[in-house]
Amino acid sequence: MTKPVVAIIGRPNVGKSTLFNKIVGTRVSIVDDTPGVTRDRIYMESEWNGREFMLIDTGGIESGDDVIVSGMRRQAELAISQADVLLLMTNVHDGLVAADADVASMLQKSGKPVLLVVNKVDNVGNPPMELYEFYNLGLGDPWPVSSIHGLGVGDLLDEVVKLFPPELEEGEEEDDTLKVALVGKPNVGKSSLINRILGEDRVIVSNIAGTTRDAIDARVTQNGKEYTFIDTAGMRKRSKVEEGIEHYSVIRSLTAVDRADVCVIMIDATEGVTEQDTKIAGYAHEQGKGCIIAVNKWDLVEKDGKTMDQFRKKVAEGLSFMLYAPVVFISAVTGQRIDRLFELVDYVREQNTMRIRTGALNDILNEATMRVQPPSDKGKRLKIYYITQASTAPPTFVLFVNNRELAHFSYVRYLENQIRGVFGLEGSPVRFVLRERGEEK
Repeated sequence: MTKPVVAIIGRPNVGKSTLFNKIVGTRVSIVDDTPGVTRDRIYMESEWNGREFMLIDTGGIESGDDVIVSGMRRQAELAISQADVLLLMTNVHDGLVAADADVASMLQKSGKPVLLVVNKVDNVGNPPMELYEFYNLGLGDPWPVSSIHGLGVGDLLDEVVKLFPPELEEGEEEDDTLKVALVGKPNVGKSSLINRILGEDRVIVSNIAGTTRDAIDARVTQNGKEYTFIDTAGMRKRSKVEEGIEHYSVIRSLTAVDRADVCVIMIDATEGVTEQDTKIAGYAHEQGKGCIIAVNKWDLVEKDGKTMDQFRKKVAEGLSFMLYAPVVFISAVTGQRIDRLFELVDYVREQNTMRIRTGALNDILNEATMRVQPPSDKGKRLKIYYITQASTAPPTFVLFVNNRELAHFSYVRYLENQIRGVFGLEGSPVRFVLRERGEEK
């Protein structure tokens, strides 16, 4: 399910970045007394009371014709359009100013839930009298906080979580189609692939990077099965994200990965694997999604009998953490191997949701430990008592051990390879959880 998005909006220098850092628990946004320091929106995942969400920090909204000011205003407007909950940030030391009223009017027009946050209320006890003038904004009760000290932030987040869309019940699906996210750099051919699959020019195709601004859902029926393909805007390096609209597209791409069952990571055959490709693939890997590497524009590559094998080796070198993902060479323009792509989507989804019997897992464990003894350290040897599968998507296994400190990552990787050797789990990351005796939950 897509994570809810919370945007912190307000005029410059009211403490938005400080509140952002307090919520996410790390100093990500630049905090400075100079108005306009946060010119780009910063985004990061956070969690409160078991609900995960994406938090956006925006540049302050100001009036004026300056290029930077207008750009900051445009970014804030984009954040507003993306968010599920809006936090209007004000400052009790400055009191209610005309700019606050302008921002409040903009947020009210959005139709989104808005919470009025009054910052720099640094003292415990009864709120200061200055707080009450903020009722004039017509946004209900103000929430006094101290973003530096954290006062009132927990109460604020309790209210934010209440405004999120309801979570799906366990086992409940957003819909019953298999969701496939097409992710990759700008101009790698994602929109062309969607159009080839649909047989129509539904998505604008252009060689201008970043043409696709939003994530677009396309329902497709193939061989009697229904799929939802999510075409995302290309993700670029932050240093190259000059327009706020492209920064906004990155969030859409990340949330598309969150929604997907299978991610098709598209690589440009004319460029090979780039640093940005590894970051995109890395996010899908961390989220435990089934993954396929689709090398697009294969029709533009001069080939001989070794070209495909050589390119596979380059992919393996560039995406060494994702050796489990199948590689398919396609052309969105000619339709080459598009049918094979559908076959892999089905297969990878089955692998990602595979459940393995406990007895079979322990047979593999016993054979593996007899073949290669568990590691030891300072006279103490790792003992693995038992293995069981805890969940799927991705397959997650629990190892019950005598001491988790003795479980070197290389030996856990060895066990993973033994399981993959029997059951495949192709296209799916695998996770292991180590528990010592007494940690049964």
